[in-house]
Amino acid sequence: MADENTIETPEVAVEAGDAGENQNRRGRGRGGNREGGDRGRGRGGRDNNRGGKQEEDDGIIEKLVHINRVSKTVKGGKRFGFAALVVVGDGQGRVGFGHGKAREVPEAITKATASARKKMIRVPLKEGRTLHHDGNGRFGAGKVTVRTAPAGTGIIAGGPMRAVFESLGVADVVTKSVGTSNPYNMIRATFDALTEQTSPKSVAQRRGKKVADLLGRGGASAAEAEADAAAIAE
Repeated sequence: MADENTIETPEVAVEAGDAGENQNRRGRGRGGNREGGDRGRGRGGRDNNRGGKQEEDDGIIEKLVHINRVSKTVKGGKRFGFAALVVVGDGQGRVGFGHGKAREVPEAITKATASARKKMIRVPLKEGRTLHHDGNGRFGAGKVTVRTAPAGTGIIAGGPMRAVFESLGVADVVTKSVGTSNPYNMIRATFDALTEQTSPKSVAQRRGKKVADLLGRGGASAAEAEADAAAIAE
């Protein structure tokens, strides 16, 4: 009898252990499938699809200008994060900039892009390729000069200012920045110069005159003024 007990007991224990392990596996399998199915069919999948459609539909140009590592001193040490500066535009006279902070770089870029989209401004363009007139902008220690240019000149600008004009849709412009190389101040000074831009059409409406009347001054004939007025586009 002792031999039979010693032989049967391990077999029963093994069979019980196998049954319990199989049951646990089935439980884990059901739970894992259920959780994985929720993740696949849940909010994450819809967000990814929605984001892809938005990029295809709106046609907004997004340019990352600067990434900076920042830190916040809290109780117990420092908390590190990232700050992103982004410029967005539609390439047809609208442009904006924004900055955002987060613990991770992608999240900081997302915040900056959302902020830039909310603060886009309209800038009138001459023939859809350059500015109507020269201008100056200033913010803090930054000073910038923007000048209209003939066709074929290209974008004579560097760093953050180039990103602004490429997003704006300007093809010919000459710029100069003096006083600072801080990208935040350079972009704010550039936007200060762009907000001062006007077009003959807006000036004529404000003064209650025709565009041809404004362009006819300075020795130009009436026919030339009419032709120039017809060629002007916002």
